[in-house]
Amino acid sequence: MIKLGTILIFLVIDIFSSGHSQKPVDDELKQRLIILEKQSWEAWKKRDGKFYQDFLSDDHVEVGAGGTDSKDEVVKFVGSPVCVVSSYSLDSFRVTIFDSNTAVVIYHAVQDTKCNGKVVPSPAWVSSFYIKRNGKWLNAVYQQSSSSAH
Repeated sequence: MIKLGTILIFLVIDIFSSGHSQKPVDDELKQRLIILEKQSWEAWKKRDGKFYQDFLSDDHVEVGAGGTDSKDEVVKFVGSPVCVVSSYSLDSFRVTIFDSNTAVVIYHAVQDTKCNGKVVPSPAWVSSFYIKRNGKWLNAVYQQSSSSAH
């Protein structure tokens, strides 16, 4: 007969092992999503619409001060000469993994960007919602909210 103490020891070992092995996987995923987000800003600066074609989910929604845009609208806009990104910086990243297929990346962004000659409000807090489809992480929702303080 197995004693209660033995069962508890096995439970503690199992819980520790599960949590311990999950942590590196979560950290790796968090870093991968932060890298994707940074790549999206570099693509924005370079007007690389092709990157966004592959980066955004087909049902992507972008939310900004002017309303919402679809994937096709974002790809077309990014690839156009409408905006000039002189510089940007990103910090204060926080990643929340909801399950094996959904996560959100939240961070602070500062940019020196003009669109149609008008300065884009900066700084801003950004949230990017990611979904994993067919083994690939895609940006499904992007929202940027201007802030008056860092």
